[in-house]
Amino acid sequence: MHDVGAAEVLAAARARLQRLTPHEAAAAVARGALLVDTRTPAHRAEQGELPDALVIDRTVLEWRLDPACPHRIPEATTDDVEVVLVCRHGYSSSLAAASLQAVGLHRATDVIGGVEAWKAAGLPVHTGPADVRP
Repeated sequence: MHDVGAAEVLAAARARLQRLTPHEAAAAVARGALLVDTRTPAHRAEQGELPDALVIDRTVLEWRLDPACPHRIPEATTDDVEVVLVCRHGYSSSLAAASLQAVGLHRATDVIGGVEAWKAAGLPVHTGPADVRP
């Protein structure tokens, strides 16, 4: 039986986040937040790479950012790390940020509108290389 749809799950996830505009996200990165790009390689090739972003595949995101996990990246030092997720349009990044909060990263959030909004706001992109974290 289908009790809850994707729209309801997304709304519940976003209710827990303090989502950022692209300019707020850029300011967060300037003060030391981790900008994490979860887009596919094809979307990154089409839209461009984000300066200072760490590229982490959505399938391993929690393991790479959980400071208690032996498979974490070096930047995942505490559960107080500010993590700003970005995807193509800002949908899957909201779900991913809520998942990171569920594993204890209480400052995880995402960019409203994703990379599309980032580019529309006139923020920089480049052609690479990207800082891809397997």
